[in-house]
Amino acid sequence: MVTLAPDIEAEARPLPTNDADRAAWAIAATVCDPEVPVLTIEDLGVLRSVTVSADAVVVQITPTYSGCPAVDAMRDDIVTALTLHGYTVARVDVVLAPAWTTDWLSAAGAAKLEEYGIAAPAPRTPGGAVSLGLGIRCPHCGSLHTREVSRFGSTSCKALYECQRCHEPFDYFKAH
Repeated sequence: MVTLAPDIEAEARPLPTNDADRAAWAIAATVCDPEVPVLTIEDLGVLRSVTVSADAVVVQITPTYSGCPAVDAMRDDIVTALTLHGYTVARVDVVLAPAWTTDWLSAAGAAKLEEYGIAAPAPRTPGGAVSLGLGIRCPHCGSLHTREVSRFGSTSCKALYECQRCHEPFDYFKAH
């Protein structure tokens, strides 16, 4: 199910308020992003809400792009994780509004990206604009002397860069 429901604010993720929802959230939060396996869907900010009722567990996710090819894998992995922990009925709804933003990437997620060799996006200013730096910092050597090779990297949410100091290619997680 894909919806455009505006019930999840862009700035804040509604964290579970009761024990049942928190327990199911903790399970869903362990699911890794299939395209960047060092990140969980919680690190990435894709996991938006988890609600447990007498009938089912309903998980809402917002993909990084509306056409993200990893959505089906994430949905299957979430259902599998919940089923393995005893939830008999689990549903994953894909919510496209508000659109995912790199602001939802956690600090831990940004650090994991850097360790994995992917440059994390720069944080936005309080007004929402992306701050422009001198360049994208190389996750291998730290140099700002880099250049964009291709606007599209290994996945649609990344661009391909090359460091002009260490000559290593690397992905940059695009800010949006």
